[in-house]
Amino acid sequence: MNAKKLCLALGVFLLPLHAGAAAGEEVNVYSHRQPFLVQPLFDVFTEQTGVKVNTVFARKGLVERLKREGANSPADVILTVDISRLAESAEAGVTQAVRSRKLRRNIPRAYRDPRRHWFGLTTRGRIIAASKERVQPGEITRYEDLALPKWRGRVCTRSGKHIYMVALTASITAHHGRDGARQWLAGLKNNLARKPQGNDRAQVKAIRDGVCDVAVINTYYMGKMLSDPRQVSWAESVFMIFPNQDGRGVHVNVSGMAMTRSAPNRANALRLMEFLSGAVAQQIYAEQNHEYPVKKSTPLSGLVSSWGEFKSDELALARIAELRGEASKLADEVGYDN
Repeated sequence: MNAKKLCLALGVFLLPLHAGAAAGEEVNVYSHRQPFLVQPLFDVFTEQTGVKVNTVFARKGLVERLKREGANSPADVILTVDISRLAESAEAGVTQAVRSRKLRRNIPRAYRDPRRHWFGLTTRGRIIAASKERVQPGEITRYEDLALPKWRGRVCTRSGKHIYMVALTASITAHHGRDGARQWLAGLKNNLARKPQGNDRAQVKAIRDGVCDVAVINTYYMGKMLSDPRQVSWAESVFMIFPNQDGRGVHVNVSGMAMTRSAPNRANALRLMEFLSGAVAQQIYAEQNHEYPVKKSTPLSGLVSSWGEFKSDELALARIAELRGEASKLADEVGYDN
């Protein structure tokens, strides 16, 4: 769907080209996010500003590439997923601080770097998927429950070293301390139905296939599966549990962005970052990607709305970033993947 049709479908109206846009202006993006997820956003940005967006997509290795390129890098903006990758880019020295009232206004404090090097764009809850056939509603309500003996041989997860699991373990560490997190992770390991493997959709498929009864996944994967005829049966075999609603709330992670240290098109990079945090882009994110926009006034998609409201953990993601190294060490200590 092109930019104009997409905006009309969302009830969004394109503005005239920015008066300051000149022919040949561009901005270069290095993205961990797949092209089909972000291209609709870039198309609308170009329609509004006249600034062309050039994109390089890679599943991994963008920080290493930026370090190799150094001051000669053509990249202006990094788009990536998970707080670990955002923090990694800042720690590697390949980003710069950005001052922007629009970014501060659009993005809640918990979802941006106190040093202004990275900014969240969308959020996703780390939830529990449970078998409709073998788990009763209310039988499991907390992340901590995953480590209880009653779930022995009934849990599936990704690798304990995957960034999504590392972030969840970091949040457990923040709330229960290192010893508490180690005990939880060891208990979770003891309850695994199989060696940690696969992505989040693979965990839900394993539930459908009877390999396990519960799994930990990101919310948006439910939207992805329900939108794929080959995977609908996987999603329909489970119900969603938003953990810890009587306590701290659901662990939330982000997709996000940062401006590169070299940024040859800094002004356009800032314009793109501000656009991505604004109302038009946030609504496109909501409709296209099954994620929760960071801009609070943005309406959710119909599918995401159908999942209901939930309480989110207010722990700042900067704290998760600080603890991710400790969380990764804990996975090694308990031999989670062995």
